[in-house]
Amino acid sequence: MNSQDVSLLRKQAIRFAVLLGVVSLFSDVTYESARSLNGPYLAMLGASATAVGVISGLGELIGYGLRLASGFLVDRTRKYWLMTITGYAVNLLAVPLMAFAGRWEFAASLIILERLGKSIRTPARDVMLSHAGSSIGAGWAFGLHEAMDQIGATAGPLIVSAVLYFRGDYRMAYAFLSIPAVLALSSLFIARLSFPEPSNLSAPSRKVDPADLRKGFWLYMAAVAFIAAGYADFPLIAFHFRQAAVADEQLIPLFYAAAMLADAVAALLLGKLFDRFGLFTVMAGVLFSIAFPPLVFFGGWISGLAGMVFWGIGMAMQESVLRAAISTMIPLEKRGSAFGIFNTGYGISWFLGSAAMGFLYDLSVSYVVIFSMALQAISIVLLLSARKISKS
Repeated sequence: MNSQDVSLLRKQAIRFAVLLGVVSLFSDVTYESARSLNGPYLAMLGASATAVGVISGLGELIGYGLRLASGFLVDRTRKYWLMTITGYAVNLLAVPLMAFAGRWEFAASLIILERLGKSIRTPARDVMLSHAGSSIGAGWAFGLHEAMDQIGATAGPLIVSAVLYFRGDYRMAYAFLSIPAVLALSSLFIARLSFPEPSNLSAPSRKVDPADLRKGFWLYMAAVAFIAAGYADFPLIAFHFRQAAVADEQLIPLFYAAAMLADAVAALLLGKLFDRFGLFTVMAGVLFSIAFPPLVFFGGWISGLAGMVFWGIGMAMQESVLRAAISTMIPLEKRGSAFGIFNTGYGISWFLGSAAMGFLYDLSVSYVVIFSMALQAISIVLLLSARKISKS
């Protein structure tokens, strides 16, 4: 392949990655906005606190757990676009239908359906994005995607808050979300028409011993499990901010917004660094995230804000270069399964770690900090071993 062909391939790969990023941007505006409304909307429809908790937990379990099955299915069928489009359609169209929910049970089924759609499309989409990554750098492809994703995740709740402020009606807010849903699906169809075979975007890859790939992948998955289990979820951090009077209740969302802004910027930087330094970039991201527990749980509002910036950098690492590393470890024919295993393992570990930290918080805040920092430190040792085997 001559330099002109390489240049053309890179331009096409960047265009494809941006198109998928636009899809994610509008998608996040849609369902992240809905997630900020779902709890109070269910309560308005008569659901109990127990029902809200069960629905949310079941939705997340399905959203992560079924990615294992969808990953294996996409490897077997190679129907990347079919599964991606189907998943996005289910994921996005369930949201505006919430406007027609007359009972909380119907609304609950739509919330679970939305998470089901995400579980269907994520492994297939990530495999297609990895094709572009092989030409422009896996870190840059996934980092760009994460940055655009977080722009949508930040803008969505702000937009829907404005709709509620001026209209004061949940049903109108859900109905309004049909606009970004349609924009996301339209962008997806443009991507499908423009790039019917994303595999054509792949650059030639180096040959690696399959046995080394498997060993490196499972060590890497162990590291991912420790990272996820040791990461304090924002609801627990927000609970602490309120209990410890770190900030006024109405200001707590601003801490999350600061983290999302840090996430978007860091995703681009970490993506570029990953393409140059490989798994060392993941370790650097973990070092940043190790710093957040003492800052958010032991300090005041300035310390808490700094901690949330580090928390956002850690999230950028998890949502961008952690995924990018999969595409550098696993051959194409097994990549869907690998992304499925990654997402399922990550989700289960996050759930178990969050439950453990909630229990530990009731005993002592110090236990949460020690638990979080220790598990993330262990992940660095595992990442070093994975890097040595896979030579990333």
